[in-house]
Amino acid sequence: MSSLHLPRVVSQRGKSSLEVERENFERRQTNAIHKAVNSQETPVKEKHVRNTILGSFQDGGASMFWTITGKLPLQGNPIVCWKFCHVLHKLMRDGHQHVVHDSMKYRSHLKDLGKLWGHLKEGYGKLIASYCRFLIQRLNFHRKFPRIPGNLTMSDDQFNKICGTDVNNYFEFSIDMLDLLDEIIHLQHNVFGSLDMSRSNSMTTAGQCRLAPLILAILDSCQLYDYLVKSLFRLHASLTPDTLAGHRERFLNGYKKLKQFYHSSSNLQYFKTLVQVPALPEEPPNFLMASDFSKHVKPVAVVPQEADPEPEQDLDTPDDSLLDLSDPQQPDQFEQTFGQNNMGSFNFNGRPPEPDERDLLIDRLQKEIEQLKEELQRVKAEDQRVILSLKDEINKLEKILSELRLSADKALKENDSLKKEVEDARVAVIAAEKLGDAEKQSKANQEKFQKMKDIYSKLREEHVQLLRTHAEASKQLTADKTALEEKEQIIKESKIENERLEKERNAVQETLQKSADDVTQQLSIVEVAKSQLEIDKKELENKVQDLENCKVTLDSELQESHEAASTLTAQLLEAQQAMEQKEQQLGAQLAELQGQLALTLEEKNKNEGSLGEQLSHLQNKFDSTLAERLAAEDKLSQDIQSLQQRLEQTEKDGLEMQAKLKENIDELHRKLLGSCVAEGKIIINDALEQHDNPTHTTVTCTAEYLLLRAEPALSSLKKLKSSYDVYNTDKKELEELVSNINEFSHHLGDCIIHGFATSHSAQIEPGQQLASICKDVGVSGVELLDSVEKRSDVNSQIDKTVQQVNDLMKLAEDLLPKMEDVKAEEIGDLVDKEMSSTTAAIEAAAAKIEEMLKKTREVTTGTELEVNERILDACTALMIAIKELMEQSRDLQREIIAQGRGTSSAKDFYKKNHRWTEGLLSAAKTVGFGASSLMESADRVVKGEGKFEELIVFAQDIAASTAQLVVASKVKADKNSKTLGLLSNASKRVNNATGNVVASAKTGSQVIEDQGLMDFSKMTLYQTKKMEMEAQVKVLELENELKKERMRLGELRKQHYQLAGESEGWEVDQENDESEGDHSVPLTLADLGVPDWAEPWDSDML
Repeated sequence: MSSLHLPRVVSQRGKSSLEVERENFERRQTNAIHKAVNSQETPVKEKHVRNTILGSFQDGGASMFWTITGKLPLQGNPIVCWKFCHVLHKLMRDGHQHVVHDSMKYRSHLKDLGKLWGHLKEGYGKLIASYCRFLIQRLNFHRKFPRIPGNLTMSDDQFNKICGTDVNNYFEFSIDMLDLLDEIIHLQHNVFGSLDMSRSNSMTTAGQCRLAPLILAILDSCQLYDYLVKSLFRLHASLTPDTLAGHRERFLNGYKKLKQFYHSSSNLQYFKTLVQVPALPEEPPNFLMASDFSKHVKPVAVVPQEADPEPEQDLDTPDDSLLDLSDPQQPDQFEQTFGQNNMGSFNFNGRPPEPDERDLLIDRLQKEIEQLKEELQRVKAEDQRVILSLKDEINKLEKILSELRLSADKALKENDSLKKEVEDARVAVIAAEKLGDAEKQSKANQEKFQKMKDIYSKLREEHVQLLRTHAEASKQLTADKTALEEKEQIIKESKIENERLEKERNAVQETLQKSADDVTQQLSIVEVAKSQLEIDKKELENKVQDLENCKVTLDSELQESHEAASTLTAQLLEAQQAMEQKEQQLGAQLAELQGQLALTLEEKNKNEGSLGEQLSHLQNKFDSTLAERLAAEDKLSQDIQSLQQRLEQTEKDGLEMQAKLKENIDELHRKLLGSCVAEGKIIINDALEQHDNPTHTTVTCTAEYLLLRAEPALSSLKKLKSSYDVYNTDKKELEELVSNINEFSHHLGDCIIHGFATSHSAQIEPGQQLASICKDVGVSGVELLDSVEKRSDVNSQIDKTVQQVNDLMKLAEDLLPKMEDVKAEEIGDLVDKEMSSTTAAIEAAAAKIEEMLKKTREVTTGTELEVNERILDACTALMIAIKELMEQSRDLQREIIAQGRGTSSAKDFYKKNHRWTEGLLSAAKTVGFGASSLMESADRVVKGEGKFEELIVFAQDIAASTAQLVVASKVKADKNSKTLGLLSNASKRVNNATGNVVASAKTGSQVIEDQGLMDFSKMTLYQTKKMEMEAQVKVLELENELKKERMRLGELRKQHYQLAGESEGWEVDQENDESEGDHSVPLTLADLGVPDWAEPWDSDML
């Protein structure tokens, strides 16, 4: 107190009491925050955090907190920043409701702190970064859902109002809660990861400093888990399970980590005295079963309200560290000036008094009230769930009962129908009987008596029913009275509880009033507690008012029940009077009938004599009629029995016929399926046998075309799987299964054949791998057909085949050539140049052929001239057709570019679709080279220096090159394009012209051979034998050379394949393929325009 200077005291006397109180409040808050957020590696003291929270209620928000913490060294000391995040989290949970709103504008500050300390990889760096991300996520969550309180505690009504009835709100709400829960899990993971769990870190101050914020994380996660489970159950009740698959997966991952978090926390000695960690159930909730929601129990983490376990060791504050430089006589001067007695009301040390035990009692009572409210809400929710489940069970039982009733009614109707049939038969027999008049009269009297008896029974039953109704109404009235008494008892208990709380509140107010002079500094806190108690009182008063309203409602219902009972009583009296009147009437009628009966008996006695003879006659007639009736009944029963036997036999025959028909259909299905499977096996085995066929070694194929032929195989496998599943469900869908089996067999065989052809042109090791995988694909396809025939393990075999086809496609993709010499940026410039040079080469070849035709007419005559003219005319027609094809191809390219480039240039379009452009370049170069080669070969043939076979080979090469150009154009063209149709027609004309060239070459070759045939008629035996031996030697030499040339041809084709890929621009760019969206369809040989005479296929043809 001596450190306070006189000018400060004098200056305070000029201020108002509110200003002084505000300064004292700021000083207390500063002192509490500095003590809570300090640089010592110890957990935050609860009492300092409590003073900060109370200050937020007095300040009405968090503005004072952010002002004070803005001066703390948060960027310089990691422990200070870590404790700051802890205090802010605690303040958001338990502070004033405006704390969250006031902290919204400081999210960027928290983000900067997280980034700053995130660069520190050790110590508190990663922890602070995780904590800041969590706080930012929490503030964003409250910004999006402002009605959720800071402690995340809500009633069911508040929870329902947040999302309303819109399922989209629940969808977004669950995503936000999953994000917030992920941040909590990430925070606890980093905290536990920074500790050495082999040691007792929880009992050291450093470990407790890091673990203390996890208590708040446990409290938040309990609420989020409960709301998340409720939201997901409501979403599954409205949406399909596939839509919520991502939600379920994220929830299950979070559930496992959260369960591990709770388990690890419950084993820490430090947490055992601070928080009661809940335990999650062994199995996560099954959201696909709505009934599983009844098993859900909200996890509740209980924090016991206890004093600090050890006395506080206050840190030195700035006021405590000030030096005492005042004059020792200064207190005497002050006493002389202001007087000794005026010093009692001053608080010179500037420190707030210690909190009173009554404040702690008030806080504890408030928290107990909140816990009791939560427990009451939880019990109500559980009761409601139990009621709903019981209602569901009752509805199910009622449905079963209604079904049983329907079946019973059906059986009764069938029984009645049978009875009616028998009764009709009996009536037909009885109709033949004729009884006497006396017996008819007796029966009439008996019927009248029976009718009166029935009327009396009916009235008696109505009377009994009214008595039962009256008894039920009395029981209902008694039950209503009992319920009313129970509710009145609840109202009395609530009033007693209210009075007890009112007495406690009065006692607290009296105690606070008595100590008002001593604890002036704490008046604001007491006022807050008082306002809270008043709020509780108002809530209880509202509850009492609700109960009173309920009582009034029950009174009105009871009054209505009394009125209904009086009405029923009046109706009962009226019914009784009506019944008495009816009994009197029935008595009079009964007496009258008895008199008539007596008169009838007298008449009967009088007429007995005269009726005796008639009676005997009628008796005889009756006996005869009875005998006839019995005979008719026996006959009728025999007919009924025979009809029943016939009906049973018919039903039995029908069942046998149905069983036999089903067996025949199943046998037919098996035979049809077996024949289809056998045909598919033949196709696949035939494709596998081509690998060992020597003539097939010359057939080659490109890897790109192999990929085109493999895609239909994959699609046919998917169709086969779908149709097989449908066939297992409905045997009528056999046609689709058979069709898909045939489609699969043809596509797979086609894929295997092209795979073998591709392996012939590849390098040795990749070619062997490709051939091996093709064999595996064929064997897997045969096994798949066997499993389809045996109907066992089909889906797994389909998956195996799909995997092997994918492996084949992957290997084929690896065989695609790569581009090295031409860059993608230069491709667009080469297209027009190459197309122009190709056209020029074709025109030059055509002109050369015309010139050759003129020269051969001048030089040659006879058969040689005819052969040369035929060949040159065919070559000229081929050049014209190729020129037309090139023109149509250029027109189609312009159309494709106009449709696909948008606002970009043609060069940009070529660069963007460089792989397609590379195909065009390759095709154009091949066409130009083929035209030049054909012209040179024709020149040599005409001169007598070449061979007809060479001309045939170059003609076939041109046909394959034009087919490649058509394929490259069709890839990106519109299938409905007219230009594409013109291009296809031009391709067909090229094929026809090529066929004419081949035919002319073969005809010319045959003519020349016919002229050069030897005449063996004049040869001797020795000469013939010698020439035979020479011919055999020549054949062997030619076969050996043929074998060597075939091997050389294979190596040349492999080398050509590699060089073509490097020099002519085939580059595999998966990303460009996906972005370009080339939806190319698999093309057959007929689509390519390749004629049948062009077999066997070579690499350029395919």
